[in-house]
Amino acid sequence: MSEPSSKELFEFKRTLQELSDKRGRGTELVSVYIPPDRQISDVAKHMREELSQSANIKSKQTKKNVQSAIEVIMQRLKLFPRPPEKGLVMFVGMVPRGGPGTEKMETYVFESPEPIKTYIYHCNSEFYLEPLREMLEEKETYGLAVLDRKEATIATLRGKRIDILKTLTSGVPGKHKAGGQSQRRFDRLIDLAAHEFLKRIGEHMNEAFLQIEDLKGIILGGPGHTKEEFLNGDYLHHELKKKVITTVDTSYTGEFGIREVIDKSMDVLSEIDVMREKKLVQRFLRELINEDGLASYGEREVRQHLQMGAVEVLLLSEDLKYQRGTYECASCGHSMEKTGKDLPDTETCPSCNDQMRLSDRRDMIDDLVEMAEEVGTEVEIISTETEEGMQLLRAFGGIGAILRYRP
Repeated sequence: MSEPSSKELFEFKRTLQELSDKRGRGTELVSVYIPPDRQISDVAKHMREELSQSANIKSKQTKKNVQSAIEVIMQRLKLFPRPPEKGLVMFVGMVPRGGPGTEKMETYVFESPEPIKTYIYHCNSEFYLEPLREMLEEKETYGLAVLDRKEATIATLRGKRIDILKTLTSGVPGKHKAGGQSQRRFDRLIDLAAHEFLKRIGEHMNEAFLQIEDLKGIILGGPGHTKEEFLNGDYLHHELKKKVITTVDTSYTGEFGIREVIDKSMDVLSEIDVMREKKLVQRFLRELINEDGLASYGEREVRQHLQMGAVEVLLLSEDLKYQRGTYECASCGHSMEKTGKDLPDTETCPSCNDQMRLSDRRDMIDDLVEMAEEVGTEVEIISTETEEGMQLLRAFGGIGAILRYRP
C-alpha cells in the first residue's frame, strides 16, 4: 500500500474535521463501518433489524430521524454489489442548520482510506469517528528489532499497533571457567555461534522487512553492544541498512524490549516528517535570499508561475483559510476573480457599476492544488507545528513556490 501524499492527508483531515463538527438534536446520527470481507446482504439484514428496533425509541422526532437515516443507508447499500477493496464508511443523519425545523439529511459515503477490520453500527448525537482518527495515525510502518547474543525479537510498528513477527533464540553458550587453550577454543566457538546467530537474525529481518513497500525506517535495540556489532557487520541487506534510523539501549529483549524501544524512540519518530517539511521550507528560504534564486511567494506571483508551468514544488500552509470566488455581471457580462476570508455574495461591477453576483466559491487550497496538478507540480501541505511552517504562514501568506526555472 503506497504512502499517502501530504495533500491526501490534508483532505482526509479536513473531511474528519467537517464530520466532527456535526451534531444531531438527539441520538440520531448513524455511523456504519463495513469491512471489505463483509457481505452487503448481511449489512442490509442488520439494517432491517435496526429499523425494527428503532420503533422502541421514545422520542417521536428522534425515532423518525433514525428511521429515515437507516432507510437512506439501505438505499445506498443497493449501489454496492460488494464493499470496496478497503471497506465502506457511511455517515448519515439529520443535522440542524439553525433553529428548530432547519434539520437536513446529510449523507457521506466513501471508501475507507485504510482496511476496516471490524463491522460497526453506531447511533449517537455525533458521528463515530474514532476508527478514522486511528487510520490517520496509522500511515507509517517501522521495523523494530531487539537483540543480544541469546535472543532476538523482530516486530513492526504501524500507528499504535505492534506486530511481533519472529522470536529467535541462539543457543550460544554462556561463560565458563576453563583456562588456557581450552578457554581460547571455547571463546572461538562462542564467537562463531554468535556470528551464525546474527546471520540468522539478518535473514529473518531481510525476509520480513524487504517486502514492506512503505517501510519508513528501522530501529535496533537491546542491552550491550550486540546491536552495534550486528549493524556494523554484513548481516542486513544494504537497502535495509540505509533505513536504520537509530540504535537504542534497552534493559530487556523480547516483547518488553520492543515496547522499551518504542518508548525511547517516540521523539525520533515524530521528528522524521517534521524534518522533511523543515528541509523543504529551508530550501525555499535559501532560494529566496539568493539574487537569482528559484523561489516565489504570494498568491498573485505563485499563480502566474503555476500558469507558466514554472513551479517545481508548491508549498501551502495547512492554516490557509482563504476562499477564491468568481463574480459575474448579468448587465455587461464582466467577470472577475477575488480572494478573501469571507467573500460577500455581491460586488460592484468595475465596468458598469451594477451588482455582480458570486457564481462560484472554492477553497483556496483546492483551487491552487488543482492548478498545480494540471501542470505536474508537486504539492506539499506544510503544518504550522514548526518555526519554518509558521514563517511560511506569517511572513509569506502561507503560499510559496520552489521554481523549476526563473521565468
